[in-house]
Amino acid sequence: QVQLAESGGGLVQPGGSLRLSCVASGSFFPLNAMGWYRQAPGKQRELVAVIRSGESTNYGASVRGRFTISRGDAKNTVYLQMNSLEPEDTAIYYCYAEHPRIGAQWGQGTQVTVSS
Repeated sequence: QVQLAESGGGLVQPGGSLRLSCVASGSFFPLNAMGWYRQAPGKQRELVAVIRSGESTNYGASVRGRFTISRGDAKNTVYLQMNSLEPEDTAIYYCYAEHPRIGAQWGQGTQVTVSS
């Protein structure tokens, strides 16, 4: 099992920025992908951004151009730089990892609240 430890959530005003971090541990194999999903109250979990082992990225339509995903040098860390935050970005953000043997793994989630 892969453990995913998230950090960086919090309260920010509209137009502000936050940076989320997620560190993966417990895998003997390189992960196929890492990324972020989010779930707002009363809504389904949705893709925020994913980065694959070949460094290709995919973003959800609502965050494209405002959020940037990147990986650390050790490849077991993923970052999400969130700029120009809007109240609609308020959600629990979940770190995601795709393990080559056991599939999707999820973190516990970190709350992001955008409010004045």
